[in-house]
Amino acid sequence: MSGAEETSPQAVDKPAAPEPSGVDLARVALRAAKEQARARGAAAQQKKQARRGGGLRSGARADGRDPMALGAAINRLLAERGWETPAAVGGVMGRWPQIVGEDLAKHCVPVRYEEEPDARVLTVQCDSTAWATQLRLLAPTLVARLNEDLGHGTVRLIKVLGPGAGARRFGPLRAPGSVGPGDTYG
Repeated sequence: MSGAEETSPQAVDKPAAPEPSGVDLARVALRAAKEQARARGAAAQQKKQARRGGGLRSGARADGRDPMALGAAINRLLAERGWETPAAVGGVMGRWPQIVGEDLAKHCVPVRYEEEPDARVLTVQCDSTAWATQLRLLAPTLVARLNEDLGHGTVRLIKVLGPGAGARRFGPLRAPGSVGPGDTYG
């Protein structure tokens, strides 16, 4: 065996890497220059913002700092504060004639809504005992309709109030011990 025929194991395992050509060198140099320019631009932008009082500014693309529509802002506020149910119930009070019908709405008005999870009571005031009785008969149907509109379990009970009694007057024409018009509507 001659020395020319023997090869070292290192020469066999590693093929010679091709030398980068002019085009490859140009690509590498361009990529490095772009990265340096990007870094210089970001640093210059940060300096400008620091001089203007800091804070990021909204640019050409939409982000969280951009103005939003009024409806979207209100919905976001309602969700953040947990006011969805009271706002929905307020909407029901505004749409009361469409929900219960014109005839019933003329004589019965929602007064308040108690939101405690164990209560969830809608209180309705009627102008006569006949309409209060009618509303008491319609209460289960009305609760179902309200829960369909507002979400399941929003209203559990409708409390119906009769007509409000007038001011109690005291005078010589009163029977002793009577409570006045309140005793017939209680």
